Amino acid sequence: MNVIDHYDLLIGEDNDPFRDPPRLQEYMSRWDGERFIEELELTKNKKVLEIGIGTGRIAVKVAPFCMALTGIDISPKTIERAKENLKEYKNISFICDDFNAYQFTGTFDVIYSSLTMMHFKNKANVITKVDKLLNDDGIFCLSIDKNQSEYIDMGNRKVKIYPDTLDNITSIIGETAMSVVNVIETDNAYIIVSKKQ
Repeated sequence: MNVIDHYDLLIGEDNDPFRDPPRLQEYMSRWDGERFIEELELTKNKKVLEIGIGTGRIAVKVAPFCMALTGIDISPKTIERAKENLKEYKNISFICDDFNAYQFTGTFDVIYSSLTMMHFKNKANVITKVDKLLNDDGIFCLSIDKNQSEYIDMGNRKVKIYPDTLDNITSIIGETAMSVVNVIETDNAYIIVSKKQ
């Protein structure tokens, strides 16, 4: 099954991390959480991009602390749900498209992504594009899953993914104008924090 159909189906199944009860929200924080948000160094004058905004689970913690947040996601139904979940925030714009294909017209002070890189086969393309979109002194914060499975197995369907490794991601970042400034290990993920020189 392709990624768009998978995430569209999740919405149809009312699988929405934004609306999860506190216990499930706490479980999801094992991949990012408050430490991830702190590393973004948000201020009210920063323009921010989230790659894979999903239904807004992280965006709701970011939007109040930045000037503008752009969220991109490939799933139309997920974007519709994110607009509904985040309707009180007037500083968020939404893009339904493939990050690699979309032609952005501006640049950003902060770019972040959690549990989305596994959907990209060519990691270098994504990171190179992030480097081009990031302003000087900008921050790129990425959470990658430690799980090395090649599929998301939902029982009734499987979705092909491309697992990430810390060494591979940091090596690709090292070939850009960004430098890794921090790596934080959580229960289920590595948070990689980079800064553009």
